Amino acid sequence: MSDLPAEGNLSDEEVDDLDLSTLTDDELVAQMHDDLYDGMKNEIAEGTQILLNRGWTAETTLNKALVEGMRVVGDDFRDGILFVPEVLLAANAMKAGMEILRPLLAETGVEAIGKVVIGTVKGDIHDIGKNLVAMMLEGAGFEVVDLGINTDVDNFIEALTESDADILGMSALLTTTMPYMKVVIDTLVELGRRDDYIVLVGGAPLNQEFSDAVGADAYCSDAAVAAEVAKELVTARRSSLAGG
Repeated sequence: MSDLPAEGNLSDEEVDDLDLSTLTDDELVAQMHDDLYDGMKNEIAEGTQILLNRGWTAETTLNKALVEGMRVVGDDFRDGILFVPEVLLAANAMKAGMEILRPLLAETGVEAIGKVVIGTVKGDIHDIGKNLVAMMLEGAGFEVVDLGINTDVDNFIEALTESDADILGMSALLTTTMPYMKVVIDTLVELGRRDDYIVLVGGAPLNQEFSDAVGADAYCSDAAVAAEVAKELVTARRSSLAGG
């Protein structure tokens, strides 16, 4: 963590008086990690702009200030130190920085780690877990196409085609909607496109046995795991293709 005092150890007045522009680059990045951890949206936006004004590229700012900060958040979420409400705040703060960086990244042609199409399956309207996964994936450097809730097979297939995605992520919270994941995967098989995508599944009632049964590539028990697994599988897939 930061060499600066943790914000939790500062008084409200000291936090308000902290002028981010007076910090060195290293101090500012460390402070942004702390602010991201604490879900401080305005401070993340301000810090992002300061780094850009100092000549940092959008890609460097993304990786060193935001992605690295979200990695810490993800690790602590996985280890039970942070919980869903706190991670949602951190992810929301990260998005404030991404709103500034996204158009700059597009201009410079910087590629994301990979592209993910994600949605809650047909018949299911629960989205908190899915939203958290989408935010963690974006925080890890992925481009995310979020299809929302009650997503049918045609919508999944169309989005995969249009986005040229690497990963398909499906979420379900109801045991009655879980089987629809197999409908989507079987449709990809029928179309001869199953091997084109890494398929990740998750949701409270799911487990590894179910993931294996429906033919997914991985079961993700939470958002932090999803981000880690997505990075590992995309990296392995690209290395394999390059080697071939």
